[in-house]
Amino acid sequence: MMRNCLSFLLVFSLASFGLTTSAQQKFITVKGKEIIGTDGRPMLIKGTNLGNWMVPEGYMFKFKDVSSPRLINEAITEAIGPDKTKDFWEKYLNNYVTEADIHYLKSTGMNTLRVPFNYRLFTNETYLGATDENRGFALLDKLIGWSKKEGIYLILDMHAAPGGQTGDNIADDYGYPFLFESGQSQALTVSIWKKIAARYKNEPIVMGYDLLNEPIAHYFDTAKLNPLLEPLYKKITSAIRTVDKNHLIFLGGAQWDSNFSVFGPPFDSKLVYTFHTYWTDVKQEVIQKYIDFRDKYNVPIYIGETGENKDEWIKGFRELLEKNNIGWNYWPYKKMDAKSCIMQFKQPAGYDSLIVYTQKPCATFAEIRKAAPANRALIEQALNDLLKNCLFENCTPNSGYINGLGLKE
Repeated sequence: MMRNCLSFLLVFSLASFGLTTSAQQKFITVKGKEIIGTDGRPMLIKGTNLGNWMVPEGYMFKFKDVSSPRLINEAITEAIGPDKTKDFWEKYLNNYVTEADIHYLKSTGMNTLRVPFNYRLFTNETYLGATDENRGFALLDKLIGWSKKEGIYLILDMHAAPGGQTGDNIADDYGYPFLFESGQSQALTVSIWKKIAARYKNEPIVMGYDLLNEPIAHYFDTAKLNPLLEPLYKKITSAIRTVDKNHLIFLGGAQWDSNFSVFGPPFDSKLVYTFHTYWTDVKQEVIQKYIDFRDKYNVPIYIGETGENKDEWIKGFRELLEKNNIGWNYWPYKKMDAKSCIMQFKQPAGYDSLIVYTQKPCATFAEIRKAAPANRALIEQALNDLLKNCLFENCTPNSGYINGLGLKE
C-alpha cells in the first residue's frame, strides 16, 4: 500500500512538474484584436526601443549629414584610423546596452523591448569594423539571457535589410529601396529571418519578429513599390513558418510604417500590424485609420515607434493610445545629452571636434586630407569617454519623460 502511494505521489509530482514546465514554455499569441500573454489574458505592450545600439544613427551621435551606420563608421575611420575604429565599435556594442540597462528597464514597469538590428550582423559583410556572421547571434543571445532573467519580452526588428527597404539612412542603405527589385536581396532577407527563427523557435522571451522597419519611404514611386511589400512579407513569413510556428509576426505598413492600405486580409494566424507616427497632434483622428483596420480584419495593432517629443506630448499620446487599447514601444531608450528619451548621458569633452569634422566636405581624398582633424588624439579620447559615459551607471533618467509614459523611475 505504501509503495502504491509513493508511486502515485511520484507520478503526480512528475505530472505537476510537466505542467509547470509546459506553462513556462507558453508563447505570447493573438486572439482576435488582442495580443494574449502567457497567462492567457490580453496583454498591452509597454516598452521602448533599443535604438542606436546595433544600428547607430547619426542624429543620436549629434551628426547631421553623417546619418547612417556606414557613414558614421567612415567618418570615425577617417578621424582616428581603421584599427582604433574597430576597437571602438567592439567596446560600443558591449557598453551601450548591458545587463544593468535591462534590469532597470524592467524595474520601470515595462514588459517589452523592441530590438533594431542590421542584417549585416548575420552575414560575412563587414559592419562596424568587423566581419562575422555570428556576431548578431552573440549579441542577441546575451540580450535574451538578461531579458529572461528579468522577464521582459523582446521584439526582434530588422531595421536594416539587404538592398535597403527604406531608401534612407535608417536602413543603412544606398538611397533607394533596392530590396523590392532584387531577387538576390530578397533571398538573403528570407534566409536571415529563417536562420533567426530556427535559432529562437523555442525561446518564449522572444515575442516575435518585426520583419522590415519602415519600408518604402515616400520619396519614391510608391505606386510601383507599394504592391511589392505584402508579397515579400508573405515570402518571409512562409520561410519562418517552416521552422517556427510559435512566434508573432509584426508587419509594418509602407511609407515609414504609416500606410496600411498595402495590406489585404491576414495571411497568417499570428500577425500583429504595426504603425509608427511622430510629431502629430494628440487627436483621435491620428490613429483612427489604424483602429478601422483593426476592426475590419479583427487583428491586433500596436505602435512600434513614437516619441521624440516634449514630456507633455509623450504623456498625452500615450494616454490616447491606451484609451484605444493600443500598445506601444516609444523611441528611443537612450541618447547623448537629450531629454526626449528615457535615459541620457553626457557628451564628452572634445567631442565637438568630431562633430565639426563630420560637417566638412569629404567626398574625395583631397577633401578628406584638407578636412583632417588637427588633433586626432583629442577625438580618440572623446570617443573613449563616450564609451564610458554611455554605461548605465553613468546615465541619468529623464523623469518627465518616464512619468509621461506612466512608468516608475
